[in-house]
Amino acid sequence: MARFLRPLLWGTTYTRLLHLWVPMLFVSVWLYIDATRPWVPALMLIPLGLIPAVRRGEGVQARFMLAPGERGGEDTAFSVAPSAGPRDRWRTVLWLEARMLLGVTASMVTVWLPMFAVDLTRSALGYWPSGDPVIRLLDPHWSSALLIPLPLLVLYGAVVGLGELITALARRLLGPSASERLAALEERTEQLLERNRIARELHDSIGHALTVAVVQAGAARAAGDAEFTARALTAIEETGRAALEDLERVLGVLREADRPVSARPTLTDADRLLESARSSGAKVDAEVSGPVEKVAGPVSREGYRILQEALTNVLRHAGSVPVRVRIEVRDGTLSLEVRNPLPDGGSGAGRGSGLRGIRERAALLGGSARTGPHEGDWQVHAELPLH
Repeated sequence: MARFLRPLLWGTTYTRLLHLWVPMLFVSVWLYIDATRPWVPALMLIPLGLIPAVRRGEGVQARFMLAPGERGGEDTAFSVAPSAGPRDRWRTVLWLEARMLLGVTASMVTVWLPMFAVDLTRSALGYWPSGDPVIRLLDPHWSSALLIPLPLLVLYGAVVGLGELITALARRLLGPSASERLAALEERTEQLLERNRIARELHDSIGHALTVAVVQAGAARAAGDAEFTARALTAIEETGRAALEDLERVLGVLREADRPVSARPTLTDADRLLESARSSGAKVDAEVSGPVEKVAGPVSREGYRILQEALTNVLRHAGSVPVRVRIEVRDGTLSLEVRNPLPDGGSGAGRGSGLRGIRERAALLGGSARTGPHEGDWQVHAELPLH
């Protein structure tokens, strides 16, 4: 029983009822002006619904009166954008007509049923209402007492049922159009891509710094030389500081979504990566050709991250080995290659998210990347279009 009566305690039940009553204000005013043509208000709603801004107003009302407790009053099932085309306009017209029809029904039910319950009560007490032919059929009069709960139950069912019905119609007729759903999907896709990009940023930057620190610390302990140890500590400090800067930048983006992203490192900063690899013991032979400084920002930044991940893999899986780095800008393409000898008995690299991230970065820019053994070396080769 308590579960059955629970809707009486919901504020949504009464905001929906209020939403149903609103059209009756318009109808009542017209009936006061001209009661001989009650169909005119329904006719007047047609040109009103064709106004694009009306859809926005109806969507706002539906969002805050039909589902005020859902998602903090921000139920996205109701569109709050103006009509984008003829389909939206006619859906709005249909909604206004349905709202008026249900509003008239709700008003009649909420007025007549309580009056009928009062008349039944008076009849049970021996007072015969003169204007109700239904009650006059009851004989003896005390039998009216048995029927008093009936109109109240019907009233309860009508209020709750009409509220549910008007909400379902609103979701159907005031819901997002195809273009709005597509825009929402695109926005969600952009958010997911941004999260993936941030995850790759952290993986590449922090992973590189930790790899350099581990390699440098191990080499310093094995060397037992004070001068080498000092150089190793300096390299660890510089790499750690750069990683902290990257981490702070990424965290700043997460804290303030609207703040412009500060400049990320590009291929013009590749010397920092090369020196970091050399200080970790790798023998890096680098060759850069073409106008690298003129490469577009997105391409140059992703190229830097690909180079960073490739060098990190060399240090992590091959150690202090000769590394050949080739960066070339020619014919509208940025070509980046990192090669190193395969370690004895090994494949030269892991199979984690790093190599997958390299291929994903290249694919997002419309390019391609190959990773794997090639002519006795481990090779990372990426081709990125400049436009």
